[in-house]
Amino acid sequence: MTQINFDASRVDPSIPFDVLPSGKYFAEITKSEVKPTKAGDSSYLEFEFTILEGQYRGRKVWDRLCLNHRNQQTVEIARSNLSAICHSVGVLKPLDSNELHHIPLTITVKLKHDYDTDNVYNEIKGYAKRDSLISNVSSTAAGLAASQSVQYPQAPVNDNTPPWVR
Repeated sequence: MTQINFDASRVDPSIPFDVLPSGKYFAEITKSEVKPTKAGDSSYLEFEFTILEGQYRGRKVWDRLCLNHRNQQTVEIARSNLSAICHSVGVLKPLDSNELHHIPLTITVKLKHDYDTDNVYNEIKGYAKRDSLISNVSSTAAGLAASQSVQYPQAPVNDNTPPWVR
């Protein structure tokens, strides 16, 4: 038995979070750390992303890049993802992963189902500059607005009919 001096009425209880729906989210890297793999013979760079806007603001999503691994294809995938992150935040030659922190970017999140455990979790499948989603949404909205604009017939210039009758 361990004695604790704690007042739960003064602390909000934690709330379990469900996975995020698949989609694009504005986020920033808020933490990064190198960790050993379970086997202990390799390591990965783990990034913590924090959602910046919308309904899921403040939620966390993680990605692991195995930059040191016995499988060369795993390393190549990790390096490609790190390059995508670097291009997305505009830091092409970081000397430390901290240089990638707190710079907004767009992440593409997908749902992944682990059939062995029947668990569903989030996986980051892409990175883009923050403005790429804004310009995509803006151009889509502009196109939609243009396609839905109503054309009213114009009255003749010399028409003396009152406007409410036309």
